[in-house]
Amino acid sequence: MLEVENLVTQFIGRGGIVHAVNGASFAVGGGEIVGLVGESGSGKSVTVRSIMGLVSPPGRVVGGSIRLGGRELVGMKRRELRRIRGVQMGFVGQSPFAALNPIFTIEEQFRNVARAHRRASSQEAAALAAEKLAAVRMPGIERVLKGHAYELSGGMAQRVVIALAILLDPPLLIADEPTTALDVTVQREILELLRELMASGGRSMLIVTHDLGVVAQYCQRVVVMYAGKVVEQGPVATVFHSPAHPYTRALLDAVPRPGRPPLGMRGAPPDVVHYPTGCPYAPRCSLVMDRCHAEAPAPGPFGERREVSCFAPIRKDTERASPSG
Repeated sequence: MLEVENLVTQFIGRGGIVHAVNGASFAVGGGEIVGLVGESGSGKSVTVRSIMGLVSPPGRVVGGSIRLGGRELVGMKRRELRRIRGVQMGFVGQSPFAALNPIFTIEEQFRNVARAHRRASSQEAAALAAEKLAAVRMPGIERVLKGHAYELSGGMAQRVVIALAILLDPPLLIADEPTTALDVTVQREILELLRELMASGGRSMLIVTHDLGVVAQYCQRVVVMYAGKVVEQGPVATVFHSPAHPYTRALLDAVPRPGRPPLGMRGAPPDVVHYPTGCPYAPRCSLVMDRCHAEAPAPGPFGERREVSCFAPIRKDTERASPSG
């Protein structure tokens, strides 16, 4: 469904080039939900915006490949990308109110999306909007359609955004922290809704989140990013039970557990303007070797359907493999 290979996205700033994404590679299969995790600033949101073609100057995709259904998106003209967005891939962002226009009614916004991609009368667009709002279990559909975004609660606004994202039945949905702006009581409802929509429509989803519990409960595979690189990826159960990269283990150790306080990570993420030569995690890694400071590890296979970027990945919770090469 989606193949990202050696993606490089940079921003030109006053202090120099910001290396936001640095050779990220991963894929999302048909009918699969994949979680993209990492600390703030790890490049998750820039990665999904690169996929959507939403990176604007001073940012730009400078290298790599993004294929959607086998079709290359890197280098595609903006007009062509607009035809794909909404039809082949939908997007749900962090803030539903930032995604909705406060001036237009909700019905007008559905109509604009429908007419941007197909010939549709006002009646046809309204019927389609009502159908998708029913799919996201929106109460009071007629009232919502005639109203404006500022009249909605946060949960209702996010349901509208999800309905807009699936309006034209795209096979891929990209969700960037879709529950961040919502109350805790509403977050689970939205996540359950997204899972049901993916299963019922046979869709795929790439979901960005800080919450490893969300990944454990809703995703089949996980992609772990650090400093714009993918450091580990594989089946959720395997990666979470036995993390191979020291950073993945540190992320899991930072999750609060009953009877044990969370373990904080030492150090800080690297300066992405003066990007390090070797492994970007080396200054924080308790298992670092001399080679890690001089050379960046390439992604390599690690067991079944799993990949790790580390010279000597962890084999067990307390052991590390012998250095290779």
